[in-house]
Amino acid sequence: MRLVAWQPDDLLRRLDDVVSVYGEAMGYRKELLQTRRGYIGAHVRRAGFRAVATLTTDGRLAGFGYGYTSGSGQWWHDQVRSQLGEDDRQRWLTSCFEVVELHVRPAAQGHGVGARQLRALLAMADGETVLLSTPEADEQKSRAWRLYRRFGFADVLRHFHFPGDERAFAILGRDLPVVERPAEDAPGIVGI
Repeated sequence: MRLVAWQPDDLLRRLDDVVSVYGEAMGYRKELLQTRRGYIGAHVRRAGFRAVATLTTDGRLAGFGYGYTSGSGQWWHDQVRSQLGEDDRQRWLTSCFEVVELHVRPAAQGHGVGARQLRALLAMADGETVLLSTPEADEQKSRAWRLYRRFGFADVLRHFHFPGDERAFAILGRDLPVVERPAEDAPGIVGI
């Protein structure tokens, strides 16, 4: 597998594959996926957009991730902002990169794909902080939670409910830049 940096048009060309991976990874219904398709297509035009993809040797999409500069007027940003006190708003949202999506096909999970994607996104991110949301889960059993904790993400908000979703989410954050020594399992990113 190889990790590549994607420009907005790269993601749009593979939007069907992106939505498929998203659906498999999240277990969402087809009706919801059509709505997400529209959101994802619109996100590529946001300021600070950065994306990565993991491709198999035959070009199949094994995973992807993207984010952008978080700002007022964006639904996610405004939802999170409304629940933070003024000090936390200043700390976390003043110069923030939001990891919007980070997904790996279930068949490719457990092989470091998500870690490589997250490492690459954080290396490309603009801003002083990074935030993401993830469904609440048992931190010991959830691969996503273990990944985020390994990358130093701390609790910003817990048991947060976004309008229209019954599940509770955690908002996690960390400072940028991420400084770490290169790992043997972190091959270079093609296209940067």
